[in-house]
Amino acid sequence: MTAHGPEVIALGEVMLRFDPGEGRIRTARSFQVWEGGGEYNVVRGLRRCFGLRTAVVTALVDNAVGRLVEDLVLQGGVDTTLIRWTPDDGIGRAARNGLNFVERGFGIRGALGASDRAHTAVSRLRPGDIDWDAVFAGGVRWFHTGGIFAGLSDTTVEVAEEAMAAAHRHGVTVSYDPNYRPSLWAGRGGADRARATDLRLARHADVVVGALGLVGKRPGEDRVSAAGLPDALAEVACLLPAAKVLATTLREVPSAGLNDWSSAAWSPGTGFVTGSDMSGLHVLDRIGSGDGFAAGLIYGLLTGTSLQRALAYGTAHGALTMTTPGDVSMASLPEVEALMAGGSAHVTR
Repeated sequence: MTAHGPEVIALGEVMLRFDPGEGRIRTARSFQVWEGGGEYNVVRGLRRCFGLRTAVVTALVDNAVGRLVEDLVLQGGVDTTLIRWTPDDGIGRAARNGLNFVERGFGIRGALGASDRAHTAVSRLRPGDIDWDAVFAGGVRWFHTGGIFAGLSDTTVEVAEEAMAAAHRHGVTVSYDPNYRPSLWAGRGGADRARATDLRLARHADVVVGALGLVGKRPGEDRVSAAGLPDALAEVACLLPAAKVLATTLREVPSAGLNDWSSAAWSPGTGFVTGSDMSGLHVLDRIGSGDGFAAGLIYGLLTGTSLQRALAYGTAHGALTMTTPGDVSMASLPEVEALMAGGSAHVTR
């Protein structure tokens, strides 16, 4: 990479998201099309909201659907030169591009996702396919991946570990988000195997986002109250002695359109810190808000702010991500900083 290459790189799947708007997947007659993916959403937010140069390492089948995903990524300003293109066999017998149908939910009806992502090009990545030393040579400051990519196949776990080790060799800060998806582990060892994989990879990370996902014996098994947060993050810190920052969002869901939203973090230097408490937050589309949080947190840490302020960037950006449709953030940095400073929803003219 040149000095003008990416500062932040993510490794993960980018899917085509089909959004029925206010309707339901099962009765839709038209869909809005977006791109999205847990790891990709982070670098997309860092590029469009926070102005950092970013790239995504992924794989797509070289057909019209893959090129549509590429076009959407290009619109997001994320560098596509590290995409690995897989030849098209005409019907997706050997590899295909992932599709993700997501409805937003409303009131008592929660958000619903129906992904169609087996045998995708990116799930077939193997160690040695990517020259990580070339990827991290010159200018890259941060590398992000997570449990969604790791859960795609047996080989993607190894690719993630290979990438994280290479990033450390080049002095690049590494972040990891457990981001457990039960559908990815069904029939493949379930929650127990997902937990073992997360611990294997998170031990390579300097920063763990979604750290509450590592509490308890299985992902999502233990509900942590606000009072129990310090002990919960201390438990994760014992599992990951090399971690420099542990961070998490906190969400209560009275209804699909109304969430209580806040955050917390821990570092050896600061101990336990809490983010803004945004109760009664009105939600249009919650998908991608955790990734928006990760982007804001990473921006704060990269720019040398305190952990408290980095947490504030993440909390505000994640909140704003929930106010627009699609996986990706449509917020601007001035909007994020205005919300951090106590801004409101008054009309700006």
